[in-house]
Amino acid sequence: MNDVSRRDFVTTAAAACSVIATTHANAAAPQSSKQGPGVYRFRLGSFELTALYDGTWFRKIDGAFVRNATSAQVDRALTSAFLQPGIVPTSFTPLLVNTGTRLILIDAGTQGQLAPTAGFLNESFAAAGIDPKAIDLILISHFHPDHINGIKDQDGKRLFPNAEIFVPEPEWAYWMDDANLSKAPANGRAPFLNTRRIFGDIASDINRYTPGKELAPGITSIAAFGHTPGHTAFAINSQSHALLVLSDTTNHPWLFARHPEWQGMFDVDGKQAVATRRRLLDRAVVEKMLVTGYHFPFPATGHIVRAGAGYDFVPVMWQPL
Repeated sequence: MNDVSRRDFVTTAAAACSVIATTHANAAAPQSSKQGPGVYRFRLGSFELTALYDGTWFRKIDGAFVRNATSAQVDRALTSAFLQPGIVPTSFTPLLVNTGTRLILIDAGTQGQLAPTAGFLNESFAAAGIDPKAIDLILISHFHPDHINGIKDQDGKRLFPNAEIFVPEPEWAYWMDDANLSKAPANGRAPFLNTRRIFGDIASDINRYTPGKELAPGITSIAAFGHTPGHTAFAINSQSHALLVLSDTTNHPWLFARHPEWQGMFDVDGKQAVATRRRLLDRAVVEKMLVTGYHFPFPATGHIVRAGAGYDFVPVMWQPL
C-alpha cells in the first residue's frame, strides 16, 4: 500500500467510525431498570429439572440475625463474599422436576407476599412455557411463608388447581396446633396464622407424609429437622445421577455453609439445625452430589466442598441441556 492509499484508507475508516458512533448514540435504548424472569434447565439422568426464579429479598439484618455470632462477625462474612454489610440477599428458587410422566414442583414460592423484589414465579413459569395447571404434584419442605404462599394468590385462589399437595406431617402437627399458637409470643404468631390462611379451607385436600418416605418415583423425602420441627429435604435419583435438595438446611451459603455452627434467628431449634446442616452437607461432600438450596444464588445449583472447619458452595457453570 503506497502512502496516498494508506492516508485514504485511514481517513475513510475514521469517517466510518464517526458515522457508526453517531448512529449508536442516536439509537441509545432506555434502561430497563428491572430483571427478567429466571429459568435454568438441567438434566439429572432421564429427568429434566427446571430452577424457577421467584426473586430476591434484600433483607436488612441486625445483631439478632445469628444467635451465636456478633454483627461484626456476620458483616465480615458478608464482605468476604463481596456482599454489603447489614444486608443478606435471600433468593427464592422453587424446583420443577419433569420425570417424563409427572410434573412435580418442590415448594411454591412467595406469590409477592414477602418482599417487593420477590414474587416473579408466574413470569418464570411463562418464560419456561409451563402452565401452572399442568403441575401434578407439589412437595412442600416446610411451612415458612416463602415456601407455601405461592399455593394461592392474594385473593385466596389456588394457583395449581390440578396438583396434589404433600406436606410433612410434623409441620402440620406443629403449625396447625392451637396450643402452639396460643403459646407463641406476639412476634411469633404470624407463621401460625399464615399456615391457617393457606391450608385452612383446603385441609381435606392436603396429603401429609412422614419424612423418610418416597413421595414419587425417584424422589425421597429426608428428615431435616431443626430449621422447623418438620423441615424436610429431598433426594432425587434418576439412573445413576443424584441431587440433594437442601431446602432451608443452609440459608445463605456464604454465611451458613462457611459457618455451619451458626444458628439463624429463623431456626426453631438452633442446635438441631446445626447438626442437620453438618449431616447433609457431609453427605453432599462424600457422595459428590449435585445440590440445590432454596435460598442459594440463582440458579441455586452446584456442589458442596469442605473448606477449613466449614464448607463452601461451588455453583454450576451455565450449560445447555
